[in-house]
Amino acid sequence: MKTTLLLAWAFLLSGPVRAADWKLVWADEFNSAGAPDPSKWTYEEGFVRNNESQYYTRARSENARVEDGVLVIEARKERFANPSFQPGASGRRRSEFAEYTSASVTTESKAAWRYGRIEVRAKLPAGRGMWPAIWMLGTNRRQAGWPRCGEIDIMENVGFAPGLIYANIHTQSYNHVQKTGKGSKIEIAEPYAGFHVYAIEWTGDRMDFFVDKAKYFTFENEKTGEAAWPFSQPFYLILNIAVGGAWGGQKGIDDSIFPQRFEIDYVRVYERPGQ
Repeated sequence: MKTTLLLAWAFLLSGPVRAADWKLVWADEFNSAGAPDPSKWTYEEGFVRNNESQYYTRARSENARVEDGVLVIEARKERFANPSFQPGASGRRRSEFAEYTSASVTTESKAAWRYGRIEVRAKLPAGRGMWPAIWMLGTNRRQAGWPRCGEIDIMENVGFAPGLIYANIHTQSYNHVQKTGKGSKIEIAEPYAGFHVYAIEWTGDRMDFFVDKAKYFTFENEKTGEAAWPFSQPFYLILNIAVGGAWGGQKGIDDSIFPQRFEIDYVRVYERPGQ
């Protein structure tokens, strides 16, 4: 079925309006059951960011697997031993156990793109405490740090506002820490009940953000330098469910909702010839 849909999409893109616009350069249709393709995906691991409550596991089928033609990222309420536990340590190392697990799969060191159309067809989890995201970071993150590396949030959703889909960008000049972040939101009906396409179209001059065919946010290159526009370098993709955290946990976590699934039907990346 998805092969047929992909051919149909390619046919639509070949029409007169977009004859030279987009060429498919990378995709995962999630047609092979088991672990996510290790040639395309790797994992974040541990307590990673934003004071979130989940432990991101590595290559654990309970949290990340391909089944029935979709990538399933599953957040679970379960006690999980923290491999970094150190009695008397500071931060999360002092926690002997995590109370939640989830997965964050990423193309870091596997694939990255500068400009193009990145689209993900997905069905979201639901419930208070959920914080699923489809997002990108600059490949220089480990050298430059955040937010200088840049961040592109193609889709964020928080369970206490289930119908709202958010797009955001973060840079050295524009980020939520400084309260100068740039973004927008759109309301859609029950994104946890069916699949929607979340996408950006990204050039050297601008980024346009979409849900299905609705464009709801544009961020333009103001040509003032990398502090405002670090988006002239390759970025890699991240798919994850966070549990709680600085935003997702603002109204607490409903333990009755687990397990919760973030289902990804496909990821497709297009580029314009010569870009």
